[in-house]
Amino acid sequence: MKLRFLTSTPRNIREGSGTFAGISTLRRAVEAAGAEVEMCAPETRWRSLTAQRLWFNRRLKPETDCDATIGFDMDGFLIAGRASRPHIASIKGVIADEMRHERGVTRRLLGLQAACERLHVQRADAVFTTSRYAAQRIQELYGISQPPSIVPELIHLAGWRELFQRHAAAPDPARFTVLCVCRFYPRKRVRLLLEAAARLRPQMPHLQVRIVGRGPEEARLHRLSAQLQLGGTVHWLGDVSMSQLAGEYLRADLFCLPSVQEGFGIVFLEAMAAGKPILAARAAAAPEVLPQGLLVEPDSSEALADGISRLGANATLRRLLGEKGRARVEEFDAPRVAARFLDEVRRVTVMETAFRPR
Repeated sequence: MKLRFLTSTPRNIREGSGTFAGISTLRRAVEAAGAEVEMCAPETRWRSLTAQRLWFNRRLKPETDCDATIGFDMDGFLIAGRASRPHIASIKGVIADEMRHERGVTRRLLGLQAACERLHVQRADAVFTTSRYAAQRIQELYGISQPPSIVPELIHLAGWRELFQRHAAAPDPARFTVLCVCRFYPRKRVRLLLEAAARLRPQMPHLQVRIVGRGPEEARLHRLSAQLQLGGTVHWLGDVSMSQLAGEYLRADLFCLPSVQEGFGIVFLEAMAAGKPILAARAAAAPEVLPQGLLVEPDSSEALADGISRLGANATLRRLLGEKGRARVEEFDAPRVAARFLDEVRRVTVMETAFRPR
């Protein structure tokens, strides 16, 4: 089977999100399963991601020399429905859903991308997405009647386990370390973690919060941290290498991401692979992805602080949740998810071949 992948998502986490990493992992796993994949992506990075995405899509042409084209998120909206071969819209993050939590210029640019993504799912021969939550939002926000097929995010467990082995580390027994990994967007609610840390400082003077990532909210979050006098508690790590990230996971006692909008959350899989307990908001796809996680009321720094305090005081619970997560993450191992992905693609190609006019 020959597939064509379309994505204008930035090629590394420093410039965008984990989406390209997820697509790249999927590509490698699909190729390992015997399929051929042509990756179509911009070679250079423009200053304006939205302009680059629109230009990338304008230059795309329908491809006939493949069994199916998979366009990720908005990419492929202009060629969907125009080729003789099936076109699948694979939605990693529902842009119209993400947009609701943004403001200013970011919100307006996401609104333009969401309009393109809406056309993409409406024109495509089939729609894939990563969770029941995302599928529901696609139907509600983009006005399609047929539920999307669900193919979850995936993780290259063998690769992560090798990283963990090469960079073996353990939590500092003199501290209780909470790790957060994300891009700094309002929907990630990093500010709640800062507010929770300030609440906990009197009762947990040994608390350490380590935050990996950067993003549009960076300056605002640093100002809030200074206002809350968290200089000795919160450590801003910026963007790190995969090796450094593996070490951060291993040195953490707890992984926390209080996001209120996640179509899935690849970082949850990474924390599970490291055997770490996870604290998250009971929102979006988190309840689906984290049945073994400790979920708290969204948008509440008090609830988040209570969750950190509870896990900080109970090593047995932390170990139990970590073990359950390590077992659950096997469901999302790259070969298993790639096989599911290919099964769904074959189903679409068979149906479209049968019903397309000759």
